Amino acid sequence: MQKVELLFSQAKMANVDLEVEKEDIFSHTIQILLNHEDKEPNHGNLLPSSIFMVPSVFRDLSPVSFNPRLVSIGPLHKEDTNLQVYEGQKVAFLHGLLGRLDSPIEETLKTCLGKVNTSAERIRGCYAGMKIYTDVELTKMMVVDGCFILELILRYLEFEDSIWRNLLLTQYLIYDLILIENQIPFFVLTDIFECTVMKFRPGTTLISLIYSVLNYVSLFDEDLNIDTIDENTTHDHILGILRKSYQPTHAIPLSLTRVKNRTALELERAGVNFKTTQRAMWPLAITVEISRFPSLSWCWGKPTLKMPLLRVNDFTEMVLRNLIAYEQCSGFPSYVTSYAVFMDMLVNTQEDVAKLVESDVVDNFLGSNEDAANMINKICNEVVIVDSVYFEQLELLDRYCNGYWPKNIARLRRKYFTSPWNFIALLAAIILFALTVIQTIFSIKAK
Repeated sequence: MQKVELLFSQAKMANVDLEVEKEDIFSHTIQILLNHEDKEPNHGNLLPSSIFMVPSVFRDLSPVSFNPRLVSIGPLHKEDTNLQVYEGQKVAFLHGLLGRLDSPIEETLKTCLGKVNTSAERIRGCYAGMKIYTDVELTKMMVVDGCFILELILRYLEFEDSIWRNLLLTQYLIYDLILIENQIPFFVLTDIFECTVMKFRPGTTLISLIYSVLNYVSLFDEDLNIDTIDENTTHDHILGILRKSYQPTHAIPLSLTRVKNRTALELERAGVNFKTTQRAMWPLAITVEISRFPSLSWCWGKPTLKMPLLRVNDFTEMVLRNLIAYEQCSGFPSYVTSYAVFMDMLVNTQEDVAKLVESDVVDNFLGSNEDAANMINKICNEVVIVDSVYFEQLELLDRYCNGYWPKNIARLRRKYFTSPWNFIALLAAIILFALTVIQTIFSIKAK
């Protein structure tokens, strides 16, 4: 009996020790978490981060679309070993920009550093996942990168620097400027612009400078319209300005539509024509023009789908992915995403691309139509599709294709005109039917 009581006593003491140990562990864990919170910068009162690393599930689809090829801008790729070669060149560009002014370089540099340093905490709030830098380190980085961007654009406009004779280098530098992970806040660029370029080019605006290089990366054949950007509004960064150039001047409602997706070939078989939009008010404008008398004749009632002329090249996927990632992660209206989804609907195979190229709504500079089809098909993978700005156009096309004549004509074309053998078989059947009818007529007359 005493042994039993002793065992119970020992077990009770063990439980007490275990509870004390658990309490110590929990207290230690709580302290670690509280200390971690104290070490992290508090940006709760600032705007949501507009420069960030793309989520891995999205990045893994096309890492090359988000990684800078030549130069790092901002802190997110600052430590990339592949980009260290160009760090010295950035400082040379800084000296080139400051050397354009009449005032001493040291004086202008001090003004830039002082002005940017006052916004250090605001700059931190613009980045998500940034390594911790001191105010001095962050200020130096912003000034060097901002001066580099401005001098780069000026040399691009002047086309006098030997760097622009290397076309491969030129395109890499420009496309590096629009990567979502390779940005500096626009207000930083504005501060440096006011301390430098505005002094020797008083009639130039920062937006007009940036637009000169954004036209180089434009998705479409026509130049971007600078009039759509308000100089007095705030911008996140250069990529944000590119996205704003693709948004309508007046808000267009977005809505979810549940209609059957129809490829370019399916629409063409149903009688839909494709045409390039000329000088539309909105660069992403897609319209469907229906005949006033669609019920009189299938031939007279063919609709026309008008679209901007898309240039498909080696960098189209990169530009689209960065714009889509920016829209998806920043909560902006999904205008560019809607366009990408619409193109994904039109294109399933290389034959669809061939039809769009034939109709002059796509310029394909890739190796083949199959390459273009694969790129367009993958562009919306892992993209959250909630609504579309083209819901009215989609419903118009669906309503037309479900009509009696378009549906049956499309079925005939799909069945008998997709290959030469099907057409030959149809032609042979028609000839055989005609001969049978003629033979029957002559037989009746003979009797």
